[in-house]
Amino acid sequence: MADIAVIGAGSYGTCLAILAANAGHDVTLWAREQEVADQLERERTNAKYLPGYTLPARVKVTHDLPRALANKEIVLGVTPSHAIASVFEPAAQHLDPDTIIVNASKGLEENTLDTIDRIYTRIFPARIAQRATFLSGPTFATEIAAGMPAAIVLAGRDADTCAHAQRTLSNDRFRIYTTDDVTGVLLGGALKNVIAIAAGVSDGLAFGSNARAALITRGLAEITRVGVAMGAHAQTFAGLSGMGDLVLTCSGDTSRNRRVGLGLGQGKSMDEIQRDMKGMVAEGVKTTKVAHELAAKVGVPAPITEVMFHIIHRGAPARDTMTRLMSRALRTERDA
Repeated sequence: MADIAVIGAGSYGTCLAILAANAGHDVTLWAREQEVADQLERERTNAKYLPGYTLPARVKVTHDLPRALANKEIVLGVTPSHAIASVFEPAAQHLDPDTIIVNASKGLEENTLDTIDRIYTRIFPARIAQRATFLSGPTFATEIAAGMPAAIVLAGRDADTCAHAQRTLSNDRFRIYTTDDVTGVLLGGALKNVIAIAAGVSDGLAFGSNARAALITRGLAEITRVGVAMGAHAQTFAGLSGMGDLVLTCSGDTSRNRRVGLGLGQGKSMDEIQRDMKGMVAEGVKTTKVAHELAAKVGVPAPITEVMFHIIHRGAPARDTMTRLMSRALRTERDA
């Protein structure tokens, strides 16, 4: 059994802490706010982000980051992607050189357009960054916490480290596959959130199931184009971190990104939607801007991302702007 830290006490961090503890591991769950850590330790449930699920006795909660990281075999990073550098950079000195970082955050860094592995290269010692792994795939926190079956993929450049993390975190209800395509897994996990907002907009406008299916399919093609241009393998996007995560996030009722899209399609402003989210983070909002810049940088067409950028960040009207997707020049499917 391993000694594991989970850094980030949102819904997904909490569910992974429950998963690891139920598998027999000792878990330290870190919360950014002292009051949140105190509430979790006292009440043993995350009333704000994952209500209805009890933290097992093996989970200890702390606000002390050096304490959470000390002597840990595996550290699961589950902060919002925009907080990775601010949380981990000052804490890197407290990591054991043999610690395995397992990233479960999804997103791209603003300004630099970096994937999370590149952020790690900047903030961690070389050995830790090289051995880091990246978890992504179609998993909702509530279902993981409830012990429902799921499959996910773990990417890493060090095969031995990746296999060790796979064995440690897998169980009969949580099946982990591995791959060496770090770039593909990270881009699939980040860019699918943009498409999920678009699918939500379509549903909010009552465009129907045909339109949603078209957005998912063409969204996957768009993600794959960007990924291949960044050096990822096309096949990765047909897997769990690509198609799997995309379908779930575009169609699941608990998807935060889809909920943002639904609100936009129903005529709500981004300010109204953010208030309705009550502190929950929909990564796709920030990712849309970064993805729009990234597609331009690598020189590939990303029409869905472009439309979503104008709706989310420029206040363009949802119905008219989404309709532009259907009025683009006709072409073959292979070249689209």
